[in-house]
Parts: sequence; structure tokens; C-alpha cells
Amino acid sequence: MTDYAAEQEMEIEALEAILMEDLTELEDGAAGGLETDGRCWQIDIKPQGDDEEELTEMPVRIKLVFAHTPNYPDEPPLFNIRGIQGLSTKDVNELKAKLEEEVQENLGMSMMFTLATSAKEWLRDKVAGAEEANAEEDKEPVEEVIVPHGLPVTVENFRAWRDAYEAEIALEKAKLLTDSQLVAQREKRMSGKQWFESGKGQRAKLDAEEGDEDGDDFDFDDSDEEDMDDDEMFDQILKQREGEKPVT
Repeated sequence: MTDYAAEQEMEIEALEAILMEDLTELEDGAAGGLETDGRCWQIDIKPQGDDEEELTEMPVRIKLVFAHTPNYPDEPPLFNIRGIQGLSTKDVNELKAKLEEEVQENLGMSMMFTLATSAKEWLRDKVAGAEEANAEEDKEPVEEVIVPHGLPVTVENFRAWRDAYEAEIALEKAKLLTDSQLVAQREKRMSGKQWFESGKGQRAKLDAEEGDEDGDDFDFDDSDEEDMDDDEMFDQILKQREGEKPVT
């Protein structure tokens, strides 16, 4: 037959030797929130060791109150959590549920030191998780570096864009002209030969020869090339309209 009283006394002696001042006997069970007429003890538990500094700015503490039942350890002990600091009600309920599971797993063995150790480890994990969450919140947001995409703006690229834009505008304007207006615009433009035979062409030739003698470069105006492009555009529009006319 198991001598439960002797086994319980041996556990208290072992706890006193290990926990020392962290183990305190209460006057009665009511002081610890337990309904019992037997002896009642309280274990002070904190997440850090005796030689460690506080892990958080706000201290985290609990007091694990327990009392032996007549057939302990073959039946669960009475226990309660009080003297709570730095924990929410949700945290306390979570810890109680964890300890109740461990009680069932350790039936038949003296378990109060195991429960106290488990509660201490749970507190350390809870504090570490809270510290990591706070560190993430305190991190400054990293500004996103916007990398420009697309074609870089250079003089050559701008000129190409400008020429394409002006050509597009000219085409849209030309489409608004009637056939007779297109023909008139086409006939008003001089060919390269006509321009050269005019007084302007002769003067440009003389200016170019004088520029060579002085060692300076002379560039002919490229308006003739632009006129040829416009002529091609007028011809294209006229041909397109001819193709769209119904055959009679």
C-alpha cells in the first residue's frame, strides 16, 4: 500500500532544497484561492534566472499555488495561478491549460517541480515572442528605391521623338484636306532641281564655296528633304482615296 503522506512530505523537502526562498507555505488554502483544509504552498516563478536581468521593461511574475490531495501523486494536485504581473487573462488561461495537460501526463509521479519548470519555460517563450513582435514594430520602414525604366532622354532621342510627333501631326492635318487642296499643296512645293535653279540655290552654293575657303563647315538646309517627305505623304493619301472610290 502506497504511503501518500510520506511521499508528499519527501516532495516538499526536495522542493525546499531546490527552490529555497521561492517556496513559501501559506497559512491556509483560502489565501491561495484553493478549497482545502490541508497544507498549501506557493512557488514564485519568473522567466529569468536568479543571476539574469529582467527580460522586459515590465516585470513578468506568477505564483503557482498548490496543495496535495489525499492520494497524490496518483491523483491530480490542486493548483492555482495568482500574483500575476505582465500577463493578460488570456495568457493565464493558456498557461493553466498547459499545466493541466502536464498533470495528466505525470500522474503517479511527484510533479510539482516539473510543473514549476514548465511554467518558467512558458514564461520565457512568451516574453521572447513579445520582444520579437515589438522589435518588428519598431523597425523603420525601408523606402522603396524606384528604378527608372524606359529609354534615357538624350538629344538624339528627343529629336527622333519630335520628328515622329511632328510627322504624325502633319499626317492628321493632311487627312483633313480635300483632294484639290492636297494637289494644290503638292504643286506649290519645288523640287530639289527647281530650288537649286532658283536664286536661293545659287546663293547657297556661293556661300558654301566661301565657307570652304574660310575653313568653316556649311550645312545645307534640310527643308528640301522634308518637302520630299511631305510630297510622298500627299501622294500616299491621294492614292489611298483613289482606291476607296467606288468603281462606276
